[in-house]
Amino acid sequence: MNKLLTTMFALAVACVTVSANAQKVTGNAENGGKKTAMCVGCHGIIGYQASFPEIYKVPKIAGQSATYIVAALNAYKAGDRKHPTMRAIADTLTDQDMADLGAYYSTLGMAQGDAAPPTAPPPNDTVAALISRDKDNNCTKCHGANFNTPNDGTVPKLAGQHADYLLVALKSYKAHTPMIGRSNAIMGGQAKNFTNAELKQLASYISAVPGELKTVPESMIHKAK
Repeated sequence: MNKLLTTMFALAVACVTVSANAQKVTGNAENGGKKTAMCVGCHGIIGYQASFPEIYKVPKIAGQSATYIVAALNAYKAGDRKHPTMRAIADTLTDQDMADLGAYYSTLGMAQGDAAPPTAPPPNDTVAALISRDKDNNCTKCHGANFNTPNDGTVPKLAGQHADYLLVALKSYKAHTPMIGRSNAIMGGQAKNFTNAELKQLASYISAVPGELKTVPESMIHKAK
């Protein structure tokens, strides 16, 4: 028993050490721009559609925070997000690769001197009620009042994201199975409070809110290098 406890303690220390080392990795945007080959085939084509677990436009990732991109890639690598293509890609990436890609794509949002996105249009009464359904832990508490100012780097910007992608992502938090879905305690708890029809209304509104997210075509990425 003592040997087992010693082994378990050693493994726990090793995990903490690996996690700490991963957090120390600093992304290099210039290097990240040279590592986009596996990204641009989907995220570098405007209107490109994925087909798992259903058909939807792949998300806009240019302009997301570096921290969120790294967190998302790690979630695919760990299997917390179950998408076969993304997991296969994430499996090939080192912590440095993820940090570099995150740093690069984060630079493709607003440039210094750009005007801030316009103020979000007010939602209709139905959507406003959905957003504020849980007054203590609603959508805007984490994603920001305009869905463009998350309260934490690991939380994504949502404003202007494709509505069909948002809907699929939200439904994925409700359907965590060995084959499909996303494992996230906070989002899972939130998504289960809504029907799919209500999630569709939320996704439609959020996609119409002005934001920083965009799809940068492959030709422009190569030009940026």
